[in-house]
Amino acid sequence: MIGFFLGSLTLPLYGQMLTLSGRVLDKETREPLSYASIGLKGQPFGTVANYLGEFDFHIPPLLIDQTLVISMVGYVNYTGEVSILLKETMNEILMEKSNTLLSTLVVADSLKGGDILQIALRRMEGNHPDAPYLVDGFYRDIKKIADRYVSLLEAAIKIYDEDFREPRNKTKLRERVQLLEVRRSLGYSHRFTSYFDEDNLLEDMLLHNNIRYRNFPIEQRFYDHLKREPNTTYDGHEVYVVSQTEEYLLRLYIDKKTFGVLRMEYENNVVQPITKKRGLMSRFVGLKKTIDYKYYKDKLYLNYIEVLSRINWYDMKTDSLRFETELSQHLMVNHVYPDTDERIPITSKMRGYGLQYQDPPYNKAFWANYNVLKQSPLDARIIADLERIHSLDEQFEKK
Repeated sequence: MIGFFLGSLTLPLYGQMLTLSGRVLDKETREPLSYASIGLKGQPFGTVANYLGEFDFHIPPLLIDQTLVISMVGYVNYTGEVSILLKETMNEILMEKSNTLLSTLVVADSLKGGDILQIALRRMEGNHPDAPYLVDGFYRDIKKIADRYVSLLEAAIKIYDEDFREPRNKTKLRERVQLLEVRRSLGYSHRFTSYFDEDNLLEDMLLHNNIRYRNFPIEQRFYDHLKREPNTTYDGHEVYVVSQTEEYLLRLYIDKKTFGVLRMEYENNVVQPITKKRGLMSRFVGLKKTIDYKYYKDKLYLNYIEVLSRINWYDMKTDSLRFETELSQHLMVNHVYPDTDERIPITSKMRGYGLQYQDPPYNKAFWANYNVLKQSPLDARIIADLERIHSLDEQFEKK
């Protein structure tokens, strides 16, 4: 991890790290547990598994005596000693489902789904930081045309926020973001790039955070249609599960004790026209996102966001499909700094235009030890598409 603080000791910006590798699986089915949360007990330091449950967790040597904790909604936490786990090349970590009744909903209270979410929204500020905080993170966006991946951008970032109060303007980014390092493929100059949104995609993604920006309908009808599913657990807490499945899929996981919103899953496949360009009409055909929070010192901090958006382009004269586009975005928080005195100066913050135009020179040594989503077979396919011209390292150098 980069820039991690333990007590008064400051770790080097980058250097030799210990790497803990593993794959997180369901103990009974042996299915991978996608995007499980990986961390160290009592520390604001962690990573997230990829969609196959695999992870590489870079750990400073001074943390070798710490305890690894892996959390997943619906499962009992896994714990293991880092010093022991480091002896294996790839640890197979089997997680057990919690013993909470998942098949039958036993309602011991009169709260309906809408009641639970409304209480959660009212308690939002109490469950989240009320003082300035900073997080380190890893951002990635991938663009796809038809069945071919055409561009990749990855960034190491810092995100600063004054507190978790509800913004007055929910369309303007409240957080301040600093780009530490950026690397991108040459595909950002691809001839189809103009058919994607060329604004700052990271800023757009942060504004997708319904929890931070309280982007939920105000109409009572919305709350009346929310249903309760069987309770589950997360990190030893009993959790309400609230959902809407009629017009779109929305599922929220809300801590039963604190009413803190731990996780949101959303999917909408309603076709909607967007814009016209060069004789073509674009239509939004799908949006899928996951927003995940976790506790540190009794406050909830962002842990992970994934957004997948699909837009198709049609001939305006014949209405025939010309090509499909897909934008995949991930943001993973590596480290939380609560009650921080550090700020991101105005002169250092991320600009409003595209990240591809404001990146510093490629720093290979930095990336060798930074916690990112572990490469998967899908990533290998993406890289194969992108490396039809040059290796990614060469492209990062040439950008």
